[in-house]
Amino acid sequence: MQRRPFLLRAAAFVCAAWALAGAAQAAEIRVVSSGGFAAAFRALAPAFEQATGHTLVTGWGPSMGQTVDAVPARLARGEPIDVLIMVGDALGHLVEQGTVDADSRADLARSAIGVVVRAGAPRPDIGSADALRRALLAAGSIAYSDSASGVYIEREMLPRLGIAEQVAGRARMIPAEPVGAVVARGDAEIGFQQISELRPIPGIDLVGPLPPELQRVTVFSAGVLARSREPDAARALIRFLTSPAAAGAIVDSGMEPMGAAGRN
Repeated sequence: MQRRPFLLRAAAFVCAAWALAGAAQAAEIRVVSSGGFAAAFRALAPAFEQATGHTLVTGWGPSMGQTVDAVPARLARGEPIDVLIMVGDALGHLVEQGTVDADSRADLARSAIGVVVRAGAPRPDIGSADALRRALLAAGSIAYSDSASGVYIEREMLPRLGIAEQVAGRARMIPAEPVGAVVARGDAEIGFQQISELRPIPGIDLVGPLPPELQRVTVFSAGVLARSREPDAARALIRFLTSPAAAGAIVDSGMEPMGAAGRN
């Protein structure tokens, strides 16, 4: 990547953040984000902090599941959180429960599921549903996440392909760890996860997205908790993440930005 375009884009981030921040007093904003939006958020957070004076305290965890870092577990133990960035459907349930302010919700990005193998390994044909079925039947081990993409793989895609029983002993859901890391060290031959979560992992090759007839696009959304201690600053962060200035980092991470059009 050329240095000049990167610097120009970073400057645009900073200018947009200043405009969005207004005159609000600097605050500490506690954010919990799904791994699917992590790469984009890490790229955007420094510019927001520099421009606004706010400090972002960020934790990472899946939108669902039973692990200690998962959003449901964090909420159950009363962890102080101002902003959640997570799978849109799951955030919608929190809005319905009154946990997240309905008028704060914004859709940030669309993310597709990808397929990876260990770096240098033969890349299977996944160009169609039939090709993917053959690849999975031939694979010695299969891994998928314990969040939205993995739930879809296990409960819908494998049964739809008619191979759920055949691969049951070789397919497993991975909690609390990126699927790419499992594939990189050779503990799984084929892995499935959001492309934005796979791209940062070394030691793997992205074979490609799922074939169109099997693809499940996930929307990542953000919202302010009803119990937030810094609701104004939290809303400023969400406005920044949906601004045109954030689009480049979202695209670079492997997702499609939804921007202001995704605001409810």
